[in-house]
Amino acid sequence: MAYRKLQDLPFQSLPREKLLRQGRHSLSNAELLAIFLRMGIKGKNVLDMSSDLIQSAGSLDALAHMEAAEIADICKGIGMAKAATLSAAFELGARALRETLARQPIQTPEDVYDYLVTAMRWKDKETVLVLLLDTKSRLIKPVEISSGTLNESIAHPRDILRPAVIHNAYGFVLAHNHPSGNPAPSRPDDLLTERVRECAKLLGVRFLDHVIIGKPTETVRRNYYSYNHPNGDRLREADKGLPLYH
Repeated sequence: MAYRKLQDLPFQSLPREKLLRQGRHSLSNAELLAIFLRMGIKGKNVLDMSSDLIQSAGSLDALAHMEAAEIADICKGIGMAKAATLSAAFELGARALRETLARQPIQTPEDVYDYLVTAMRWKDKETVLVLLLDTKSRLIKPVEISSGTLNESIAHPRDILRPAVIHNAYGFVLAHNHPSGNPAPSRPDDLLTERVRECAKLLGVRFLDHVIIGKPTETVRRNYYSYNHPNGDRLREADKGLPLYH
């Protein structure tokens, strides 16, 4: 395919002008990226570079979770300055999404998954945190407890319960990720859940659930394990959307 300079395209087809005329939803992923990258390199316009970048990352989602150095490394012509711009844009979008989700009640394991999956599913170490909830199931704040190894998190019930007591939370949800992507609980996960349940009962703190965050698959969009649900890692169809945390 012959190389075309971006300025050779019709003015109304240029990404920024298209956004202003037709709105941001009219742009493709490559066109949106091109607005941040601004310029291409010799022999490749910015739209082609944007398409190559997404393809090299594997998906837009994978690209969004890369550090700036990783972005610069996978695509020729993208230096650290452009990579930092993209990384900042992706992080800003992720924070805006978390703010939106934080205003919604967290009433089911699916709500926990939706709130945490963007931040947790790409972590390469097990990270333990708690979500503190008020009497209306609204998020008071998330608190990271520990970050462990590739397949083991280090957390003590004392550290898990302390934030709930300090912030006078109505209840809390314990959550951690499995870097492998498989949310099936391990024996240490079972033991930790039981210890936290016993300690919470002694302190009179509501331990609402322990949710393990996995990665989505082709057949499972929300891939998690919930100790709250007796039949395993997914809510039954009849249970979906019902407020389990009360």
